[in-house]
Amino acid sequence: MKQNSTLHRLLLVLLSVALLSAGWLGVTGLTLLVAIIPLLIISENLSESKRDFWRMFGWATLTFMLWSAATIWWVWNATPLGPIVAGLVGTFYNLCGVMVYHYTSKRAPRALAYTLLVTVWIATEWAYNSADVATFPWLLLGHGFSGDIWAVQWYEYTGIFGGSLWALISNIAIFEILRTRTTTAKVRAAIIVILPILLSVILLWNYKPSERSCEISVIQPNIPCYDEEREAKGKRQPTGDIMRLIEEVPTTSTYMLMPESALTYIPGIGSIDEAHTQMMQPFLDAFMGDKHPTTKLITGASTIVRYGNSKATNTARHYEGYGWYDRYNSALMINGDGEVEDIYHKGRLVIGVEAVPMKGVFDFLEIDLGGITGQLGWGKEHTIFSNQGVKIGPSICYEGLYGNYFAGFAREGAEVMALVSNDGWWGNTPGHKRLFDFCRLRAIETRRAIARSANTGISGFISPTGKSVGKRLEWDEEGILTAELELRSEKTMYTIYGDWIARISTFVAALALLYYIAYRTKKKNYLVD
Repeated sequence: MKQNSTLHRLLLVLLSVALLSAGWLGVTGLTLLVAIIPLLIISENLSESKRDFWRMFGWATLTFMLWSAATIWWVWNATPLGPIVAGLVGTFYNLCGVMVYHYTSKRAPRALAYTLLVTVWIATEWAYNSADVATFPWLLLGHGFSGDIWAVQWYEYTGIFGGSLWALISNIAIFEILRTRTTTAKVRAAIIVILPILLSVILLWNYKPSERSCEISVIQPNIPCYDEEREAKGKRQPTGDIMRLIEEVPTTSTYMLMPESALTYIPGIGSIDEAHTQMMQPFLDAFMGDKHPTTKLITGASTIVRYGNSKATNTARHYEGYGWYDRYNSALMINGDGEVEDIYHKGRLVIGVEAVPMKGVFDFLEIDLGGITGQLGWGKEHTIFSNQGVKIGPSICYEGLYGNYFAGFAREGAEVMALVSNDGWWGNTPGHKRLFDFCRLRAIETRRAIARSANTGISGFISPTGKSVGKRLEWDEEGILTAELELRSEKTMYTIYGDWIARISTFVAALALLYYIAYRTKKKNYLVD
């Protein structure tokens, strides 16, 4: 395992990048089980000197930046700064665990260094995923298994941080085979790699579908997001396309779904003042008519909440003669009479688009995504919609990345999930494909079926086992789909306890760091060179 040349290390970095990226490029996430071993080899062959510390820092930084470039380059289509900022921030978090491991592995027992690698990595993933400010947790290791749902059915107990844990300890176990070449190491690695897969297969085999179900329709209008694309396709005013698709929805559907911000594609409707929703009544009457008396429409919209003369929230804006107000990315539930019965405000916002850090300084980051631009209000509650006794959670686009937040709808009583999205901003790239796949992980975590309506991207249905149900509407396809989806009311372990693995990892990481300090003090060695 000895290697010293720059070329060898560069080849190891490129190998690590390829293995890390496979899950996000539609190949398989199982390569994550060995993806960090090349970095562990580089660390093993560097000394404890300060010079070698910075060498390790450089090789690890190169690895994680290339990983980001290989997997989130498509964000460039919407905002050139997006992949750069996301890559830098994500690389910082990934470096924490690797560099703590490298430093301690030269100065303390190897078991302690391994413990710190696993727990610090997961703790920083959790910090990134749970931050109050907007985040981009696309490259959390557990998300890499989104194309391998047959192998991670146990996410209903652990969530994606169970996947991160599996990947990290598998890398360590297999690395120990290379380092020690003992039978014990081989047996241990085999158990760590194979046992979770066997458990997943057993869970999938024994899964019993619910006897309760409801019919849901999803609409994909395929409206181009950018003005020049709309003009090229002759869809500058796509109202007719949307209304025609709605007319094709079966009258037996309990819900019909339209995409995120769908109402912005209706001439004359921009942001909707919650106190004056009657301004869009003519359009809603035309949409619903007499054909869907018992069906309820769930649609994305931009809404406004007015506060008068008081600034009620930190995100509120002021307009002379109008007062203080917040704009929200929202989901509306509209009944057969065209009345808005309920509203949900999006609680996880896209950084640089819907949530702008230091807005006064970085106004140049504001672009138009999802029909909305600038700093929006933060939704604070998991609103549950209901029709004919069927409770549905109305999630919006980016929220499909956040397992614990998404599970909040199930905690509040949702029996099935709706997700409305607009994936057209990034073009025909891996972006919209992974967004659909991440929803498959959310379905497993909560054991809730999901109906997904995208403006363009992928619209379709996902079973509680993460399986795509029936036909899907792919990129640049227009149409409607209808399916019968399971209704489930029981709560999974993950739904109840959320990111418990990440919380335990953070606690263990703190204890391990304290133990390392005590160990070094007892040995009467300096903590730094």
